[in-house]
Amino acid sequence: MNSIQTLFAGSNTASSILLICLTAFLGMLIGKIEVKKIRLGVAGVMFVGLAIAHFGAKLDHNVLHFVREFGLILFVYAIGMDVGPRFFSSLRSDGLKMNLLAVGLVVMGFAITLIIWYFTELPPAVITGIMSGAVTNTPGLGAAQQVLSEHGMPNDPALSGMGYAVAYPLGILGTIFPLILLRYVFRIKIAEEVASYSSSVTNENGRLQSVEITIQNVNLIGKQLGYLKNYIGDDLVISRIIRNDTSVVPFDELKLDNADIICGVSTSQSLKNLNLKIGPVEIVERREVSGDLAMFHVLVTNRKIAGKTIEQIGVFRRYEANITRIFRSGIEILPTRNAIIEMGDTVRVVGKKDLQQEIKQELGNSVKELAHPNTIPLFMGVFMGIIIGSLSFAIPGLPAPVKLGVAGGPLLVAIFLGHQGRIGKTDFYMTPGANMMLRELGIILFLACVGLSSGEHFFSSLVNGGYSWVFLGAFITVIPVFTFAIIARLSGLNYLKISGMVAGAMTNPPTLEFANSLAPVPAQSMAYATVYPLTMFLRILLAQALTLILL
Repeated sequence: MNSIQTLFAGSNTASSILLICLTAFLGMLIGKIEVKKIRLGVAGVMFVGLAIAHFGAKLDHNVLHFVREFGLILFVYAIGMDVGPRFFSSLRSDGLKMNLLAVGLVVMGFAITLIIWYFTELPPAVITGIMSGAVTNTPGLGAAQQVLSEHGMPNDPALSGMGYAVAYPLGILGTIFPLILLRYVFRIKIAEEVASYSSSVTNENGRLQSVEITIQNVNLIGKQLGYLKNYIGDDLVISRIIRNDTSVVPFDELKLDNADIICGVSTSQSLKNLNLKIGPVEIVERREVSGDLAMFHVLVTNRKIAGKTIEQIGVFRRYEANITRIFRSGIEILPTRNAIIEMGDTVRVVGKKDLQQEIKQELGNSVKELAHPNTIPLFMGVFMGIIIGSLSFAIPGLPAPVKLGVAGGPLLVAIFLGHQGRIGKTDFYMTPGANMMLRELGIILFLACVGLSSGEHFFSSLVNGGYSWVFLGAFITVIPVFTFAIIARLSGLNYLKISGMVAGAMTNPPTLEFANSLAPVPAQSMAYATVYPLTMFLRILLAQALTLILL
């Protein structure tokens, strides 16, 4: 029994890890408590850490520092890998508008922070922590704490952690409240927003469409299908031919007959070309495959074919079958012959029923193989991210060079690697489950250490004037959110997208949970992912810039 008491009362490595785990366990339980569809979520870990440290827990601060930094690296790396595949494509459509609005929201919050500091003259560590808490940006706090430590202020990271913890609760509520208020001010009806979003998605350029074209062009009758494929290029991927109400495999030597119906997949922007080259194009719902053909999905887990094009893999040459869609990280990709298949892709195949098992076996279709952790690229990516994060660069007007740090460097590298998918023979695929695990583990470790390192003087600071920090943080939260939510609405942006955009701009998962509860459509999550990388980068950079300016 004495050894157990010593373990809880000691300040060695084992005791510190024990308390970190206890903090994480209790914090996640508290975070699951829901009030009016709002939960603390993972932020509950930080508040439990504050309480445990307040009641006299002794910890090894070297251990806390290491675990905090390592957790932050895991968190931002997982985020980068998740949004990387969609990052550049998200700039199309409303993506540019939403990113501009999000940048304006971030910059306005930064400006308000400087004004508050000018009138209050709070210590740099405190005002930086308040800003990070008000915008619920944990990596920004980590980046600022790193700057404080490097400038010989070993106690200031804990002070900034207290400012963060005090401002954080209203950082959540202050983001959700303006969205609710916006809904009433503009008399927004969610059902109408859902209908509007669905209509816009249907007509969005580049979206994959199932199409049918009836052969009536006399110049094509009697021509081989291979000729037609070369003629239309990448405008259409042919899945099958319907002849006399029977589905036929579209092999290149097949000769086209009058009234044959070509079934395939195209993009909205290619429909005009198809109309000119072949004839009238009809957008259809997916038609059931008839005859001896079948439509099935295959999970690509064969590393030997990952990274190769559809032309190189040659399924269409060796089987009476065609790949008609590629699904990757929530994106549908048109499977032209130059399209690359990556590890973890799901492909839709239309082919002979009796070939299903053979094709699945060749492509992999092994959940067990996919579940095997891809650890070498993970550590390679983190290694590269830390090196890039350590590089300094000067910004005019700042008294010292700025660097991305352990938060920004790994995030930037992960976005690049997630977008690329592979470099040479090395693929950087991470399963959704592994990504979520890495992200949750990282943020839990980080917040636990933030709470434990800040809790000793947290409540005394709150009582002795720190309560004013709550209201200062509320200004930084509410004013920019409400201002740019109004601007977004006046510019014609869908309310569901506004909700996701605000959640992403504030890097606020609880607000995203609130937004997703409004309607079961992906508008909110896609808007969140569209603005998140840029605003995360800006918040990390501005947190460091604020610290350097005030120092």
